[in-house]
Amino acid sequence: MKHYDCKYYLNTDVFKGMCKRDKRIIKADDAACEHFKNARKCKYCSNFSLTSDELGTCMNKYDAFPEMNAVTCNDFK
Repeated sequence: MKHYDCKYYLNTDVFKGMCKRDKRIIKADDAACEHFKNARKCKYCSNFSLTSDELGTCMNKYDAFPEMNAVTCNDFK
């Protein structure tokens, strides 16, 4: 797991971001720390099915990207 997959990661640019827990600057693609919690992304949802390397479907109805944030999705499981 990488920092950019953590719910505590706040990106500030393409390469780095900030940890919401301790406010330190971290690189996006460095290995996650012991406080890692999955962010609400489509790739972690049970309704998501991967159809190719960069694309999938949500509930077999809608196109969705694996890295898409699902913070406002009511069907996220």
